[in-house]
Amino acid sequence: MANNKMMTNTIEDIIALGKAAKQASRKLARLSTEDKNRVLLNLTELLRSEQEDVLTANRLDYQEAKAEGLDESLLDRLLLTGERLNGTADEVQRVSELPDPVGEVIETATMPNGLITSRRRVPLGVVGSIYEARPNVTVDIFGLCLKSGNACILRGGKETIRSNEALVTLLRKALSDAGVTEDAVQFVDNPDRALVDAMLKMDDYIDLLVPRGGASLVRFVAENAAMPAVTGGIGVCHTYVDRSADLKMAVEIVHNAKVRRPSICNALDTVLIHSEVAAEGLPLIAKVLTASGVELHCDNRTLSILGPDAPVTAIPANEDDWGKEFLSLTAAVRVVDSLDEALEHIETYGSGHSEAIITEDDAAATRFLDEVDAAAVYVNASTQFTDGGQFGLGAEVGISTQKFHARGPMGLKELTSYKWVIVGKGQIRP
Repeated sequence: MANNKMMTNTIEDIIALGKAAKQASRKLARLSTEDKNRVLLNLTELLRSEQEDVLTANRLDYQEAKAEGLDESLLDRLLLTGERLNGTADEVQRVSELPDPVGEVIETATMPNGLITSRRRVPLGVVGSIYEARPNVTVDIFGLCLKSGNACILRGGKETIRSNEALVTLLRKALSDAGVTEDAVQFVDNPDRALVDAMLKMDDYIDLLVPRGGASLVRFVAENAAMPAVTGGIGVCHTYVDRSADLKMAVEIVHNAKVRRPSICNALDTVLIHSEVAAEGLPLIAKVLTASGVELHCDNRTLSILGPDAPVTAIPANEDDWGKEFLSLTAAVRVVDSLDEALEHIETYGSGHSEAIITEDDAAATRFLDEVDAAAVYVNASTQFTDGGQFGLGAEVGISTQKFHARGPMGLKELTSYKWVIVGKGQIRP
């Protein structure tokens, strides 16, 4: 049984969670695919049938966070509904249907001396995550960790403490009902910042740390973690409307990329539009965005093109608007004279998350794909697709904007390492 039923109050308590997770990880590494999937299918059913306690806890978290003035973008991420829980259940089910990465042979070769070498996927061990205002992360990380043979230690923010406790109760029930150790998931149920500091030093127990939250949290983890940490998730996302763009398509994509869910990291932040189509395209884009409540921070050329008919929500941009992750119904807009200028702007202000070009010119599309340095690069599609579920990963533990060891949405394979396996027939090295 899990050993963290009592509240985590001291550094000794959180170290005990680490020890329990490390011991559990050894069992999970040997767990059969059938047993893993049984846990996941149990959880799928629980998320659909036992929502009342989770939703009640979430309402309390939401009301308290709203009263304390939590930012609207974080409130949106905090909120759980029956529909969202059903969506999370669907993601867990998809993870159960994915191939088990553990034991996969990546490649094999026969050496001149007859040795047969191969690389075989193995779990990382224990994955820790520190995250803010995102109770769905509790389920996503658990599901992916379990399927990839890893234990997990979860520390959510104080604003979701009740929601996370209710969800962890379902995770443990799904484990116990399948006869799998509840120690597979460890939950830090105390928001004390000192426990975060201690967690960051637990490299004896945690093999990989994944922060999910704002820039300050990600930066703090990157600077203080003793173990490898996946940093990223800060999304300053651009959509460039090229001179050959289908403007009807551009309007629809820009609107979706900004408005569908403005609070997520793959939402559009800046529209770049070629000067040759700006006179026709900008009024169309401005109309649909402002109709959805988007405030536009425009460069002088954009304001000039929109002219006296510019919506009242179009205001002059300042330097801070370029390179800003708005996480709200706000977007920056700039007119550029060439693809080169668009590429330079993205290189200067982008965060390496998700970038898109709208174009009918194959050469322009190819240049954009080749030259933009980002985790996800799109042609004629919304950046809102940067998501583990949308990329066929089932779910994601996070989105990495670094280049080691993973980049973009991180799924099952990104939670594994590999070991070399060498088979001989008595060979010795001369």
